[in-house]
Amino acid sequence: MKKSEDASERAREKSKARDLRNSQWWKNRVAEGKCHHCGIAVHPSELTMDHLLPISRGGKSVRSNVVPSCKKCNSERKNFMPAELILKTLFPDNMNEPHGDPHSSDAGDGSEALHH
Repeated sequence: MKKSEDASERAREKSKARDLRNSQWWKNRVAEGKCHHCGIAVHPSELTMDHLLPISRGGKSVRSNVVPSCKKCNSERKNFMPAELILKTLFPDNMNEPHGDPHSSDAGDGSEALHH
């Protein structure tokens, strides 16, 4: 995919995420006040929308790919794929950063340990 097409696709997905964030379905999910990842109860205003498969890695803004997440979990997940998170937990010394687009500005260095 060309760089301009990729940027356009990401913009579309971010727009869909904004629409989804305003839906009654999302408001009900957030109202539960629980982080999908760590299970900690937090005030609904402290929950963010986390894409399980990150937009930067081809994920879509659809109900099956978004979950309420506390800011700490969302930040620690960066743009790791679900399988990479499992491997990072099992082998923390071997997983330094996501294997996404090396030119992506949102690729993290993976230096923070997950708190789960």
